[in-house]
Amino acid sequence: MKNHMSLLFKLILGILAGIVLGSISAFVGDNILYIGFVRLFVTFTNLFSTFLSFIIPLIIISFVAVGMADLGKRANKLFAITLGLAYVSTILAGFISFFVGKLTLNNVVTTINNSEIVEKTFEPIFTIQVDPVVSVMTALVLAFLLGIGMANIKGTGLLNGMRDLQKIVENTIAKVLIPLIPYYIAGLFCKIGAEGKLVSTIKMFVTLFFLIVVLQLLYILIQYIIASIVCKKNHLKSIKNAIPAYFTALGTQSSASTIPVALECARKNGIKEEVADFCIPLCATIHLAGDTICLVLGSMGIMVSQGIEPTITMFFSYILLLGVTMVAAPGVPGGGVMAALGLIESILGFTNPMKQLIISLHLSQDSFGTATNIMGDQALALIVDKFDDFTSAKENKN
Repeated sequence: MKNHMSLLFKLILGILAGIVLGSISAFVGDNILYIGFVRLFVTFTNLFSTFLSFIIPLIIISFVAVGMADLGKRANKLFAITLGLAYVSTILAGFISFFVGKLTLNNVVTTINNSEIVEKTFEPIFTIQVDPVVSVMTALVLAFLLGIGMANIKGTGLLNGMRDLQKIVENTIAKVLIPLIPYYIAGLFCKIGAEGKLVSTIKMFVTLFFLIVVLQLLYILIQYIIASIVCKKNHLKSIKNAIPAYFTALGTQSSASTIPVALECARKNGIKEEVADFCIPLCATIHLAGDTICLVLGSMGIMVSQGIEPTITMFFSYILLLGVTMVAAPGVPGGGVMAALGLIESILGFTNPMKQLIISLHLSQDSFGTATNIMGDQALALIVDKFDDFTSAKENKN
């Protein structure tokens, strides 16, 4: 518990430090020393992001594949269960958002003036290009293939090699990533504050912004209540152990980047290690309930601000397809809205100015949406762990 609290304290301190450092921009203007300081911070976050992008596919391949292999033939069923739960949770978040929007948005949304957006840009001093060995989606498919394959063959040579790879990745996480994440978060918030993106966007969308965040927090509670009902155990207490993952996601804006901390939290909540190693990286890729809440409620708010009345007819297909389309978004801060733009344009009929508004809104709350995704991953893992216990008991009985 001491390590978790220490990490949580460092994460909060990093967020606050980044906000304070970024806010100084409003007082010093174009001071050369300050600009150099921010660019130095931005350079660090850029390099760290590059390394994260490189190692994320390795995390997915080693953890998911070994986790599925350790589950044995149960992995076949648990994969289908996890996939189904993630999709249902994502579209449930979408439909709840739609009905909340229908009840509230006409009373709270005002016209938004695009001309109010004024931003500065701070570029890194230098960059280093390190491409991942494979893409996130390729890593995920490869992990499925290897994991299910190793679970259904008698040989152990490949599995032992994958365990060695997992150990290398675990050491990298523990000795490099975890210690540097608070500084990475501080740099991210410093950049956002210095560029003025967060303040200007919240000023335009303040009511809509907080409505989205409140609904995201409520949906986290709903997921843990459902987990408590399914598992027949009070899992509301599990929220406390998952808080470090929430704050990590709040800073990194990436579910995939938060996998190391999320795995620690899952084990703290008593989820079996093999289930956690399989479920947490998988859900980080396919479970995007937080993004769905923003993209549904945010799209509705923008439509209302333009005098367009959202209907269940157009949003029904939009939500169902959104649950599938955003699987392409993991690991990239702001990737959810980019993956969804095609649907937003083709189904909802957004014009270019309207698309810019949803992009701005999504980016301003992306940290909170990602944190919602991560907290939901923990709830789904608790349910999957319960299903695994049931499957194990059934196999032993037979």
